[in-house]
Amino acid sequence: MASLLRRSLAIGLGIGLMGSGLNAAQACTSFMLQGNDGGRVYGRTMEFAKPLNSDAVLIQRGTALEGAGPSGQSGSGLAWTSRYAVVGMNAVGVDDMVVDGMNERGMAGGLLYFDGYAQFQDVPSGKADRSIASWQLLIYVLSNFESIAEVKQALPNILVNGSVLQAFGGPVPIHMTLHDRSGQSLSVEYIKGELNMLDNPTGVYTNDPPLPYHLAAAGNYANLSAMPPAEMRINGLSLPPASSGAGLHGLPGDFLATSRFIRALIISRNAPTNLSSEEQVGTAFHLLGQFDLPPGSIGIPPGGAFGGGSSKPTYEITEWSVVADQKNGTYSITTFENPDLRQLRFADLPLAGGEIKVMPLNQSQQITTLQP
Repeated sequence: MASLLRRSLAIGLGIGLMGSGLNAAQACTSFMLQGNDGGRVYGRTMEFAKPLNSDAVLIQRGTALEGAGPSGQSGSGLAWTSRYAVVGMNAVGVDDMVVDGMNERGMAGGLLYFDGYAQFQDVPSGKADRSIASWQLLIYVLSNFESIAEVKQALPNILVNGSVLQAFGGPVPIHMTLHDRSGQSLSVEYIKGELNMLDNPTGVYTNDPPLPYHLAAAGNYANLSAMPPAEMRINGLSLPPASSGAGLHGLPGDFLATSRFIRALIISRNAPTNLSSEEQVGTAFHLLGQFDLPPGSIGIPPGGAFGGGSSKPTYEITEWSVVADQKNGTYSITTFENPDLRQLRFADLPLAGGEIKVMPLNQSQQITTLQP
């Protein structure tokens, strides 16, 4: 831990040299919950100002996948065949990628925006066939591996480049959070062209700055608790809290990535533990509501780089939220337009076949009319 804090300090001193990451609006948040049956669930929100037009996808076992080399052209990089079936969310009409997902062995994770810090690897001449693009990082992992240990062994053997994704309009600056069924969590960040893999016992992930900064800052909130503080007494006068909730007085409530990390850490740490994994799916969606952006709360100025940018003033929204139940093999989705729960169940899906199946999320909200 001492080495982690030293590294955190070094990163903190370098923040001012690396652009406006701390001041940027980029609002994805994720966390883990544990069930009383030994299972775990992973919850995550996706915020952006530029419409991502995500659909749900199933990438079956045996699907041939083509990496993009430094040119960004599909097929110019590493080629592989999916070992495991994967479900998840795509973006910007690219069906052979997932920005969030889970595989049939329970490995789950997501790509979160990391602008201002993400700098990927240089690919030497003649090595393009060893490289993939940043946006392919999650599908490469989920389609190939079932444990964090496997990921740690494999990622140093490939190159991840920062090539342009034309459908996105530029390079895709991301970092990645991963969680396997055993309870191990991993942060994967490419900074200054170097791969940084760091165990993340908190299971929490947001955006800038790098994870060590978030972890180093978390200790400042060790006083927060779901339980009320002791009653203050002065010269015989009792001064009780004005209301319930005083134990979390001082919990950051804004939408900065640093504040959301602390909020996600505290509320996930205090979540109920006497529920099954299946029941924790509902808990996770309630907790995700803490990070659902009120429309208009994070404005993006014309030409702003964060949240996708735009030529006109706009704002970020929570485009979708997902919860992956690693024990029971379910992946549940809500969207901005439709809060109804839509779910993919590995037990009910055609996992083999070597194809990519796309499932639109444009269903109309179903409203139940109550009758007296």
